[in-house]
Amino acid sequence: MTTQAQAAICYGNDRPFTIEPVELADLKPDELLVRVVACGICHTDLAVRDAQLPVPLPVVLGHEGAGIVEAVGNAVTVAKPGDRVVMSFNSCGDCPSCAVDAPTYCYNFYPHNWSGRRADGTPSMMRGGEPMNANFFGQSSFATHAIAHELNVVRVPDSAAQVPLERLAPIGCGLMTGAGAVLRSMKVRAGLPIAVFGTGTVGMAAIMAAKIAGADPIIAVDVNDERLALARDLGATHAFNGRDDAPAKIRELCPGGLGYVFDTTGINTVIEQAWDLLAPKGICGIVGASDPADNLTFNEAAFMAGGRTVMGILGGDSDVGPFLCELIEHHLAGRFPYEALIETFSFEQINEAIAASESGRVVKPVLVIGTE
Repeated sequence: MTTQAQAAICYGNDRPFTIEPVELADLKPDELLVRVVACGICHTDLAVRDAQLPVPLPVVLGHEGAGIVEAVGNAVTVAKPGDRVVMSFNSCGDCPSCAVDAPTYCYNFYPHNWSGRRADGTPSMMRGGEPMNANFFGQSSFATHAIAHELNVVRVPDSAAQVPLERLAPIGCGLMTGAGAVLRSMKVRAGLPIAVFGTGTVGMAAIMAAKIAGADPIIAVDVNDERLALARDLGATHAFNGRDDAPAKIRELCPGGLGYVFDTTGINTVIEQAWDLLAPKGICGIVGASDPADNLTFNEAAFMAGGRTVMGILGGDSDVGPFLCELIEHHLAGRFPYEALIETFSFEQINEAIAASESGRVVKPVLVIGTE
C-alpha cells in the first residue's frame, strides 16, 4: 500500500526547494518505512542542486535523516516498527569493498545512492502517478516519510533514548565523515600534530575527534574568525586565519612538520600548501568537494623520500552501524559535543536554512519535520 507524504523537491539552483505531495512505493523485503522527525542539511545536498554530482533532477534530497520506523519488509532485522533510527548512506553489501567492511567505497555506490531510483531501477517515490527521483543516499529524507534500507539504518541505542532525534540526525553524514577521517581513515596517533583546513561540520567533527584521539597540537585553519573561535571551544589548541599566512604560523609552531593534514575545503592550492607542511610519514586526508577539473601537484622526490601519504576519504571509512553507535557514545560522554554546531529550522523554512548554511551563519542546519 502506497504512503502519502510531503517532500521538498529540488529543481536546481535557479529555483527554491518546494514542498509538494508525493507517494512512496510499497516496501521491498529489505526496506523500512520511516516517519522522518528531523534531517540535517549537508553540503552534498547543495552540490546536487548545483549539478556538481551526477544525480538526476528534479529530485528529493536529504541524507541525514532520523525518525520512527512505521513498517518493515519481511527481510529486515536492524529495526522494528516503533524504533527510533538514524539513516546514513546505502551500499550493496556484496562487492569487494563491502566484503571488508568498507561500504563507503562500495563498487555499486551510484545505483544505491545517486541514481534517483532503487538499485534495481524501480522508483521508490511517485509524484502525480509518475516516477519521482528519490532514494538519495538510500533515503531522501527531505520529506515527512522516507523509504530506507537494511544496510543504511541504525537503531538508536537505548543509552541515547533521551537524546532528541533532531540532535541525532546529522550524525549520519558530515559528523561521521569528519570524525571517521581522524579515528578510522588516518588513524591519528596521540601526541602528533594535526591541522584541519576548513571548519564547517566535517572540519569541526574532525577537531573533536582529534581531541578524542589525543592529537597535539590541534590546529584549525579557516577564514571565518567566529568559526575559529568555536573550533577552539570544541578542541582546537590553535586557530589561524587562512588569510594571514597560516602555513608560516604552522611551521613556526611545528618545525618538525605535521603528522596529519585534513582538508575539507576542496581547494587545490590549499591542499598543496597543506601537504608541504607534512612531516616524514605524514598523512594528508582529503574530503572536500573539489572542482572535477582540478588537479593536484606534489614534488615527487619529497613524496617518495618522506613516505608521505595523500588519502582520499569518503564517509570517514565508516561501517555505518558500529561507528555511528560509537560516536553516539562519545556524545553521551561529553567527548563529542556537536550540539554546539546545530540550529534548527521548521521543514517549511528549508530555503532559509540553506541560506543560513551558505552564508556561514550556521554550521549545521537541521530541519525539524515531524514530532517524536
